Amino acid sequence: MKLVSACLIGINCNYKGESKLNQKVFEEFRKGELYSVCPEVLGGLPVPRPGSETKYGTGLDVINGTAKVISKNGSDITDSFVKGAHEVLKIAQTIGAKEAILKARSPSCGCGKVYDGTFSDKLIDGDGVTTALLKKYGIKVITDEEI
Repeated sequence: MKLVSACLIGINCNYKGESKLNQKVFEEFRKGELYSVCPEVLGGLPVPRPGSETKYGTGLDVINGTAKVISKNGSDITDSFVKGAHEVLKIAQTIGAKEAILKARSPSCGCGKVYDGTFSDKLIDGDGVTTALLKKYGIKVITDEEI
């Protein structure tokens, strides 16, 4: 069993209240091979919600307490992102997931590249908060763009 970002299978849970349906991922989900999660919703954030980015680092820095997740309206929502990441990790451990397919560039789910915290569409090397935590616990993460 693998984890998958819920937005990738058509759930309207991203910050805009929309999905990011990926047909290939959806077909894998329909076979019963994927368990869907939305870390931001699991962390208590509403749908829709203001966009957010990691400021002063990446998801790993957020996990380590040296960076923050800030919404576009200036609110510090770090605690919700960390809580959601830990909830996803609990789910992964409960179902025995060894891999996850997560949404590219997301401040939660991004893998390899995330936005830099300036809300200027600039990408930096690094992972989202959930991806960083999953990787820390040995779970392989790939993005929807790698499918």
